[in-house]
Amino acid sequence: MLALATQTAGAQLIFSNLSFQAIEIDPPSSTGLDKVYVVESIDGMEVSYPATDAQWQRFSAMGAAYGEDVAATLAGENSILSRPEGNVGYAVTSGGKTHYYWILNYSAYPFALRDIKLNPTDTECGTTWLDIDGEGERLPYYSINGIPQWISRDLRLTYSTLEFDEESFQYQQVEKIETIEGFSDETIQCPSPLCQTDFTLSGDRFQRQWGREESITSPTYDPIAVAIRTKATQDERDNDNEVKVDAGLGGSGPVDITFEGIVTDATIFHEWEMAYDSEFQQVFMRSRDLDFSYTFREQGTIYVRMVGANADGSCETFSDTYEVFIGESQLKVPNAFSPGTSPGINDEWKVSYKSIVEFECHIFDRHGRQLAHLTDPSQGWDGKRGGKTVGPGVYFYVIRAKGTDGKKYNLKGDINVVGHKQTNKVSNATE
Repeated sequence: MLALATQTAGAQLIFSNLSFQAIEIDPPSSTGLDKVYVVESIDGMEVSYPATDAQWQRFSAMGAAYGEDVAATLAGENSILSRPEGNVGYAVTSGGKTHYYWILNYSAYPFALRDIKLNPTDTECGTTWLDIDGEGERLPYYSINGIPQWISRDLRLTYSTLEFDEESFQYQQVEKIETIEGFSDETIQCPSPLCQTDFTLSGDRFQRQWGREESITSPTYDPIAVAIRTKATQDERDNDNEVKVDAGLGGSGPVDITFEGIVTDATIFHEWEMAYDSEFQQVFMRSRDLDFSYTFREQGTIYVRMVGANADGSCETFSDTYEVFIGESQLKVPNAFSPGTSPGINDEWKVSYKSIVEFECHIFDRHGRQLAHLTDPSQGWDGKRGGKTVGPGVYFYVIRAKGTDGKKYNLKGDINVVGHKQTNKVSNATE
């Protein structure tokens, strides 16, 4: 037998004649215990306390109030118990102060791992159960008041799964380690992996620390759990004459949005849904593509999500729901501008607009000659004809347009071209 001792600063017990070093556990302060010691075996073990005036009491699961005196011997500066028991508590009083300890005999709670199998009857979308052939209950001890406590065996269940990486917008395979406190009904569980894997159970913490850890590996697991991630990217416009709408996704229509999805291995079925209601009872469009683009041309709110499921439909998942809001239309026409006077200042005639999906504008001089033809509300007239700026005077526009809300615009009016010697005033025409 090796002569090993465990002693740290403060009121500690010292263990001798152990094959494997005693393992210290710091119990919750509510237990009243200073330390819990786990020893591999009590055979031949001696326990001592570094004080010549130490008085010992042994107590059981009933608590320290029912402690019994225990005789000890002195060896130099240490008080020694020659034949200490395991799975009992000891109270040691020295210098008017009492310390409480629990000694746990590990050999009384055998640990063994013989086999691990998948439990198909208890496997569901979010949780996977594994059947274990072995022994591995948590280790029991008691507080000074006789309240049962438990020490985790810290078993390690290792397997692979998929995790989503935001930067690459991909699922990546990673190794996961779950900590299992112990098992009493020969069944353990973990979050369902998202990829094919096997499970390796190893332990326990004490065998690991003593250098004789055991492990077992399961057959290959085929995933049934599903997961999806999505994103939506809106094409941005920077038209200086378009009224902005602070609406998250959407705004001033028409709006082009690209929706992208990524799914895990077992997600055989996937479909985008677009609906007029947030409960998706009024779905008007579906797409089986992972990625698709859509132009939103109608005023109001549209709801978009992706649904995913495994091969038999037993596991289903939904993405976040995107709300796309398109504002009502607006079209206002200025009646004057000053081309060729101050570059960059009121030198282009443009309408002010929001949510216009159809637009056509014709601009004429007083003789009926067409000077410009605009087909998009973001376009403007620079006041030129044939490359030359027109002279001051009155010109005319005719506009036909349609908004996302179905509103039609049939507008006619004057455009005043202001010259150098005229006052540069601009007013808004009626809508």
